[in-house]
Parts: sequence; C-alpha cells; structure tokens
Amino acid sequence: MRLKDKVAIVTGGGSGIGRGCAKLFAQEGAAVVIAGRRAGLLEEVQQAITGSGGRCAAQACDVSVAAEVARLVAFTREQFGGLHVLVNSAGVWLVGSVEETSEADWERVLAVNLKGVFLMSKAAVAEMRRAGGGSIINIGSILGLVGMKRRAAYAASKGGVTLLTRAMALDHAGENIRVNCICPGIVDTDLAVEVFRLSGDPEGERRRRLAQLPLGRMGQPKDIAWLALYLASDESSWMTGAVIPLDAGFTAY
Repeated sequence: MRLKDKVAIVTGGGSGIGRGCAKLFAQEGAAVVIAGRRAGLLEEVQQAITGSGGRCAAQACDVSVAAEVARLVAFTREQFGGLHVLVNSAGVWLVGSVEETSEADWERVLAVNLKGVFLMSKAAVAEMRRAGGGSIINIGSILGLVGMKRRAAYAASKGGVTLLTRAMALDHAGENIRVNCICPGIVDTDLAVEVFRLSGDPEGERRRRLAQLPLGRMGQPKDIAWLALYLASDESSWMTGAVIPLDAGFTAY
C-alpha cells in the first residue's frame, strides 16, 4: 500500500497509460479520480477499480478548458478531501511536418498536450500546498527529447512539457511539491494502433518500430505505471525536475 491515504487525479484515465496508472494507484491504496473526455471509458475503469475494492470517482473533463479543470479539482476535493498526486496523461497525437500541419491542428495538439499540463498543474498546486506537498507526474514522450520526421506539432508539445516540468520543479521545490516527467517510447495502446494504421502498412510499421528497440518489445501501460507509482510515492521524496526516458533503450543509441 505505497499510496495509502493519498488522493490522486489521473487525466486521460479512461485508456492507455492513464488507465494503467489509475488501476495501479488504486491497488496501492490511493483514492483516484480519473478524468477524460469519453464518459463510457471512464465508467468502465471506475467500475473495474471499485469492483476490486478500490476507491475511484470519474469526472468528464477537457484539460484544455480552465473552467473544466477547476471543476475537476473541486470535485476531487469534495469526493476525497484533498489532492496529493497529479498524473498528466491526457494527450493527442498528430503526424505531419510543419507544412502538412494546419494551424487548427497545431493549436489543438498544443492545447491538450501542453496547455492542459499547465492548467491542471496550476489548479493542483494550490491543493497540494494545503496538503503540505505533493507530486506532479507529467507523461511526456521520447519526442520531447529527440526528433522524428513528420512529428512537428507533437514533438513541440512534448518538448514544452519537458521544460515546463523542470521550471515547475524549481518553482515549487520549497513547498515540497515535486514535479517529474516520464518520457515513454512506443507503448501498446490504442494510440499506437492508430500510428501504425496511419502509416499505410500497419504490420510493416510495427516490425520497423520494434526493430529500433534494443529490448525488442513495445511497452505496456503498466511499464509506465510502475514508474509513475514510484514518483507518486514517498520513496522518490528526493527526486524532482527529473525527465526520465522509458523506451526499451531507444534513446540510448
């Protein structure tokens, strides 16, 4: 029970990495509020957690809208009395060079992937301060560390998350609010399936991507959740401002 007596918000909690984090956090004793835009998926995760004896509430939220973020944090306080952990996992994907990316798509990707982290963190900090500290865990990407062809908007958004993490870590260290970033490589989620589909040759693209990974396999959501659990727990109490690749060795080349 590494998160006993802690309250966590997990955005993007209805699927993929967010769902993996929510389930593991609940298993480890946290009260979890999952947030996202697809109510049906949130309900499935909530039922799975509560059906296993965990504590979980769900709230629809678009993290790029400040009013909805404020309602989410207020809902969390009303349900569970405070906030100690925030996992910023909500995100969207886009394939395209600068020339191929429309202004509307650029704004959409930056709004969710970067502005969403800003708004959620801004709202969470006040609650964590009242709780005597907390942990913010941003789910970035290896594309916040290295480039890749036809990933202009996505890489820009995740690069922003990398440096926002470090800036917030410095700003709030004196308040015992730690901020760290996990940078996953390719993880076996619905998003990865969509990436493969858009390539035009899903099986060929899967084989190509696997060949780039020294460990020879895609990540699973729980691979990311285990690291998020460590960063959420008191075991990482001397860790802030860290940006951690979790990518089967991809960025070790």
